[in-house]
Amino acid sequence: MAKAIPFVTLIIFFLVSTAFAQYQTGQQGQQYQQQQIQQQEARQCRIQRITPSQPTQRIQSEGGVTEMWNEFDDQFQCAGVAALRNIIQPNCLSLPNFSPSPRLVYIQQGQGLIGMSIPGCAETYHSGQQSVRGGSIRTRQGEQSDQHQKVHRVRQGDIVAVPAGVAHWCYNDGNEELVAVSVNDLNNNANQLEQKLRSFYLAGGHQQIYSSVQSPQQQQQQKETFQNVFRAFDENLMAEAFNLPVEVIRRMQQEDQRGFIVRVTGEGMRMIRPEEDEEYEQRYQSRRENGMEELYCNLKIRQYLDNPKEADIYTEQAGRINHANGQKLQILNYMDMSAEKGNLYPNAMHAPHWTMNAHSVFYVTRGDAHVEIVGSNGQTVYYDHVKQGELFVVPQQFVSSMRAGNNGFEYVAFKTSSQPMKSPLVGYTSAFKAMPIQVLANSFQISTQEAQSLKYNREHQTMLLPLRNVRSS
Repeated sequence: MAKAIPFVTLIIFFLVSTAFAQYQTGQQGQQYQQQQIQQQEARQCRIQRITPSQPTQRIQSEGGVTEMWNEFDDQFQCAGVAALRNIIQPNCLSLPNFSPSPRLVYIQQGQGLIGMSIPGCAETYHSGQQSVRGGSIRTRQGEQSDQHQKVHRVRQGDIVAVPAGVAHWCYNDGNEELVAVSVNDLNNNANQLEQKLRSFYLAGGHQQIYSSVQSPQQQQQQKETFQNVFRAFDENLMAEAFNLPVEVIRRMQQEDQRGFIVRVTGEGMRMIRPEEDEEYEQRYQSRRENGMEELYCNLKIRQYLDNPKEADIYTEQAGRINHANGQKLQILNYMDMSAEKGNLYPNAMHAPHWTMNAHSVFYVTRGDAHVEIVGSNGQTVYYDHVKQGELFVVPQQFVSSMRAGNNGFEYVAFKTSSQPMKSPLVGYTSAFKAMPIQVLANSFQISTQEAQSLKYNREHQTMLLPLRNVRSS
């Protein structure tokens, strides 16, 4: 009898353990289902009408302005994106910050320097040391020794990739305003927080938000978007962590009314700039690198999108399109985002098409165009003009077409896939051209001759179409 008791105990323990494991599995399954439902609800596109818009919120800082589009708008909720525009005055610095979602930045105007602090990558820029240039030894006099990660020169027309969680800053060292338009992909797998724009600042202070459309509750939520996370830490803990006097930490954490774009004191910031470090490639590209540096640290973060010689689609009478995708800018494969820059000549048409695997966020950089967008329910959700400075969304699978105005039309489109695929209705790669004539004739109740014209009238063109006279019977 005494030997039977341990055996019974083992059976009871096994049954209890099995039941507990099943309970845990069930709980995890319910949590997973709830997450899936939340993601599906977040991505539902209940769009009756798309409205191109200008920024609706404005944050004034000492050295510039941050303008934000209303992220609660249906079109942005559908695409799971948030857009903002930073205007940085000369000799001003956008303070270091990071975001849980990846960001693409288009430099609309001006030039400046961007730095990123990528964990695990070496500080390959050194100053205050002897260097050999042109066969002679030069020493930078009066400079403190410093080393930092690579600083990138950005200019008008550049697209810049900012991965999720990477602290970055931007300094305007030019003579005019630096205007940067950004789109965050909130639905990206890298963002495990809620679908909301967030920026975690390491310095700076919050200024007043001016909003034209939001409710007080939405304004409060927007105010929580930009906050200094360093200030909330215990000063003694930070003093120990950085091995600094408490007084220094206290000054770093004090209230700062300058905002998140600040004016640089003196004549400007001293650092090694890309154009100054002539032997950078020779010194650091030839040394033996570890896997992290080979795969990530040396990836380019920017691409010039306004180069006519590198156009991916070019039509002499209609214009050109330049792409920045995972094939050209490999860091975009990690971010699963891409961009394109379109330049349409006066009255040229961007052919009717849909994007198979991405939402598209269009920002008009110059000119105007007539845009038509048709939703999945077969109804037109937009049929009107767009002009410079406006932003609008074309959701995945929605069919759209654009015709440039008399002064031409230029745009930059941010996409939520690193390898977006378009399916045009017109041209040599069109969906109709790939179908048999009999399928088209029976689908549209037209003659075989008309179906043949439908297939081949634009067979030597694609995406960008010059103006043609439309014949009517």
